[in-house]
Amino acid sequence: MSTAINYLDRANLAIVAPALSADLRLDAAQTGLLFSAFSWTYAILQIPAGWLIDKVGAKLAFGYALIAWSLATCAIGLARGFGVLFGLRLALGAAEAPAFPANSALVASWFPKKERGTATAAYTAGEYVGLAVATPVLAAVATALGWQSVFYLCGGLGLAWAVVWLTRIRNTPKGHPRVSPEEMRLLADGGAVVDTPKHDRASWSDVLRLLRHRRMIGILIGQFAISSTLFFFLTWFPSYLVRAKHFTLLNAGFMASIPYIMALIGVFFAGSWSDRMLKRGTSVNVARKAPIITGLVGASVIVLANFTDDPALIITIMSLAFFAQGMSAISWSLVADIAPVGKFGVTGGLFNFIGNVGGIVSPLVIGYIVELTGSFVGGIGYVAVVAAVGALAYIFLVDNVERLQTN
Repeated sequence: MSTAINYLDRANLAIVAPALSADLRLDAAQTGLLFSAFSWTYAILQIPAGWLIDKVGAKLAFGYALIAWSLATCAIGLARGFGVLFGLRLALGAAEAPAFPANSALVASWFPKKERGTATAAYTAGEYVGLAVATPVLAAVATALGWQSVFYLCGGLGLAWAVVWLTRIRNTPKGHPRVSPEEMRLLADGGAVVDTPKHDRASWSDVLRLLRHRRMIGILIGQFAISSTLFFFLTWFPSYLVRAKHFTLLNAGFMASIPYIMALIGVFFAGSWSDRMLKRGTSVNVARKAPIITGLVGASVIVLANFTDDPALIITIMSLAFFAQGMSAISWSLVADIAPVGKFGVTGGLFNFIGNVGGIVSPLVIGYIVELTGSFVGGIGYVAVVAAVGALAYIFLVDNVERLQTN
C-alpha cells in the first residue's frame, strides 16, 4: 500500500497531463520539464536519505516523508502556473527520497535471502497496483471534477496511511513481541540482518568504496535503464496515447491500466521465478540476474509501437513491454543481497540516485524530441535503446551476486 501511494503521487500528473497542459497552456517541452522535475530532487537526495535511514531507521524516515509528500501533493491541486507546479514537483521529489531505500532496508532485515525476490516483488508491485487500479478511476475523477481533484484525493489518502505506517512498522525483528526465538534463528541463518547497526556519521567514503566494485557499476547502469523505461510509462504514456494515437483522455485512462496490470504480473512472475530457482539449487547469480536481463531485453519491444496505429496492437505492444519492465524491476533484490552490513540505506540511496537520473533524463529527452519533431517516434526509439544497454550491463559487468566489503 505504501509503495502504491508513493507511485500514485509521482504519476498522477501524467494521468491529468493532457487536461492540465491544455488548461494552463503548457507546451511539450514544459510538460517534459514538469515530468522530470520530480526526479531532480528525488535523485539528488537519495544518498542523504540513505544515510538518514541508516541513522534513524526506515520506520521514521519513511513515515515522516509520507506526511511531507502527501502535503505537497495536495498543494499541487492549488497551482495555477508553470513556476508553482515546477516548484511543487521539486518538493514532492525531495519528500519521497527515503521511500525505496527504506523498503530495501526492511527487506534485508525481515526476509532471508531465498525469499527476497518475492518480498521485493511484493513491495515493487505497489508501483503497478496503484496505477492499474487508480489510473481509470483518477481519469474519470479528473473528467468529472477537474484535474485539481486528483491531487486532493491522492494527498488525503497518503496522510491517512501515514498514521498506519507509524503505528505498525518495526525496523527489525529484534525485540518484536510476535517474533519467536525460533523465527529469529531461521531469519538469521537465512541471511537476514536481524539487528542492523547504525552509522554515527555519514561519509562520502562509503559511496566511493561502493563505486570501486564492477558489479555495483553494472547494476547502476542497469537501474538507469530500468528507470528510464519505467518513467516513460509514469510520465508520457497517457499523453502519448492521446496525442500520438488519438485516444480520448477517458479512454487513455482505461486503456493505460492494461499495461500497468501486465507490469504487476511481470514483477510477481520475476520474483517468484527468481526464488524458485534459488530453492531448486540454481546459483544466486543466475537466479537474480536472469529475470532482470530477460525483462530489459523484453522492454525493448516497445519500439514496435512506432510501426502501427491500430489501437489494440498498440496496447498489446505496450503491455508486453511493461510486463517485461515489471520483470526487470526486481533489481532492488540485488541491493539487499550485495549491500554491506549496516550500509543498506547508503547502498540503496546510491542505487536509486542513479536510477532516477534516468527519471530526469527520460522525460526531458522525450519531451524535447516531441517538441522538435512533432512526433513520439524518436522518443520510443530512445527508450528501446536504453533498455538494451541495461541488459548488456548486467551481462558483461555484474559478476557475482554477493555482499560487498567496503571496510
